[in-house]
Amino acid sequence: MATNKKPGNWRKRTLAVRGGQVRSPFQETSEALYLTSGYAYEAAEEAEARFKGEIGGYQYSRFGNPTISMFEERMALLEGAPVARATATGMAAVSAVFLSSLKTGDHVVAARAMFGSCLHVVEQILPRFGITHTLVDGADTAQWEAAMRPETRLLFLETPSNPTLSLVDIAAVAKIAEKGGARLAVDNAFATPALQRPMEFGAHIVIHSSTKYIDGQGRALGGVVLCHEDFLEDHLQVFLRNTGPSISPFNAWLHLKSLETLDLRMRQHCENALRVAGFLAGHKKVTRVLYPFRPDHPQHNLARAQMDGGGGVVTFDVSGGKAAAFRLADALKLIDISNNLGDSKSLMTHPETTTHSKVAPEARASLGITSGTLRISVGLEDADDLCEDLDQALKVA
Repeated sequence: MATNKKPGNWRKRTLAVRGGQVRSPFQETSEALYLTSGYAYEAAEEAEARFKGEIGGYQYSRFGNPTISMFEERMALLEGAPVARATATGMAAVSAVFLSSLKTGDHVVAARAMFGSCLHVVEQILPRFGITHTLVDGADTAQWEAAMRPETRLLFLETPSNPTLSLVDIAAVAKIAEKGGARLAVDNAFATPALQRPMEFGAHIVIHSSTKYIDGQGRALGGVVLCHEDFLEDHLQVFLRNTGPSISPFNAWLHLKSLETLDLRMRQHCENALRVAGFLAGHKKVTRVLYPFRPDHPQHNLARAQMDGGGGVVTFDVSGGKAAAFRLADALKLIDISNNLGDSKSLMTHPETTTHSKVAPEARASLGITSGTLRISVGLEDADDLCEDLDQALKVA
């Protein structure tokens, strides 16, 4: 196989199109899809040498695959990470980070504002293995510091968080992790490497649900873990190899091709989301609007400092609680009701009854999720059409 030209000093948008590309002898311009589970060897001695690690080459697609490798390499280049490993889903990536590196007696500190399934792993699954945790207000650096223990091994956060778009100062928390001899893992799914690169601020591990903006069109599941070589070699690689949360080559190929337009798409998502947030902020039936790049966001300055754009998600509250929120959602003519996000199509969900329905009511309240909270994943449609659709639905609400 012929490798592509070396990246050199290529900029991010060029890396998104050409980074990690490997061409077969056919010299295809579109990256090849290697839809195979196994690989043949010229001789038995070659198979033995590959399994011993004495020579390179693929053995089995649960361990590695040329298409998946191209996706991993391109993601690593965009995030500025030494290495990347793709997984079947975003939650497979999250779980792999926790379960590969932690053992009985270890302690985790995590931001309270996180996706419901992530919270389930921290609160319900890790304790089964004797791994304890402390949840903190992610915006309060003092709480992170106070929660550290000698046995703390991992700090975990989402920024922006789902669904309230609260932010965490990555650089400040990274310093706390370093001081305590722990690693900081950041879920970067909402921002993507087009808008935020946590390793530039000291994060040790970056996690993505590539199902969301990386894919960008609501088609295929996937996840990515980006890390340093020592974490890969000491923890992650052996876990992935033996437990098998593998992404399919086809899904990896879809996400690889989607990276070519990631920067362009995220710019438009941001532009549309800012327009939608501005419209909602001026509506009398809307009591709260959350969007990181609006000056009224409580962490606006931090958003500007560590993000290149506000992202494609807008969260808002309507007066009248759940009943009003449901009436609004049911009246939508363009925007779809869906708990997914990151699609080119605009999607709306009611977090209290969907993504965070398994979170205890008091915990939801502490996160700022009310009965009237709605989350919009703002798509790539004309922003005027989106605002008109919201306007007519708000009249019903």
